[in-house]
Amino acid sequence: MFSKLFGKKETVTKPKAPEIMGLYLGGSFELDPLKLRLMEPELMIEKAASQHLIQAVGEVNLDTGGKILRFYTDDDAFLQVILDGGDTENHITDVKLWYFYETKTIGSQEQWKQTIATGISKPTYQLEDAEYQRVWDAVGDESPPVAMTEKTYEEDGDTSETDQFVMLYERQLSGDETETLLVTAEEKLINNNFDRCLVISTGFNIGQADITING
Repeated sequence: MFSKLFGKKETVTKPKAPEIMGLYLGGSFELDPLKLRLMEPELMIEKAASQHLIQAVGEVNLDTGGKILRFYTDDDAFLQVILDGGDTENHITDVKLWYFYETKTIGSQEQWKQTIATGISKPTYQLEDAEYQRVWDAVGDESPPVAMTEKTYEEDGDTSETDQFVMLYERQLSGDETETLLVTAEEKLINNNFDRCLVISTGFNIGQADITING
């Protein structure tokens, strides 16, 4: 009230995006180019960049008490950090670099139901000439997709939430390396209408020593 009487502007505090390992919204990082060159011939991706600018940050709070942080970059990729039991570097259990392979629009409610029922979770998933095995198997005959909600922080201060139904797959590469496949049905409410799509991404493990923070 007094701020209105005396003409003082009220400041609006924008939500702050999560940070970890020196990674933050608007920052940048570099990956070991030698590691990328050695792995890329076996991966689904091509011409992966070693330098990345972080343009958005996603955060998923898991029912298990863990957390997923995703740092979306200018190379159509995202660096994903999984934490368990806390928000510090000591709680990091997994770091992967993901690249978007394909995004398909889901145009109707019937297509959405069919995608959730049969399009996400399968014993195996075929992508080009590569076959991936499902990682998250349930005790019974069916292994339904895992539901989660991602909150995304943009550089302009905007935030949004996306409901996701996901399944994880992987295939063995040479040595002890694996390539991981993430199949996600995404649903976002925009102007009272649902925007839905099926997103396929492939990723691989990144060691913290392979990442250089540029600031």
